[in-house]
Amino acid sequence: MFDVRVRLGAVLRIDAADRYRPSDGPVALWVTGVRMVLNRPEREQWVWVEGNKLSPDGCRGPQTQILVRATLLSSLGPAR
Repeated sequence: MFDVRVRLGAVLRIDAADRYRPSDGPVALWVTGVRMVLNRPEREQWVWVEGNKLSPDGCRGPQTQILVRATLLSSLGPAR
């Protein structure tokens, strides 16, 4: 069961270890949407987080979707 806690407009700092098949390192993401995943990888719970990547100086970049571990967004995970 999912217990996802994230506010739209929040900035998430997502480590590569919390992403499914990351193509780059850690990412800062300004959240515009969250979707549950039905076709998730085995033995894990995953959530699609949608938003704009942020540059190191905080400017909004391209819109993207990142598949993250549900525990990153849970009430027991890091504070948001």
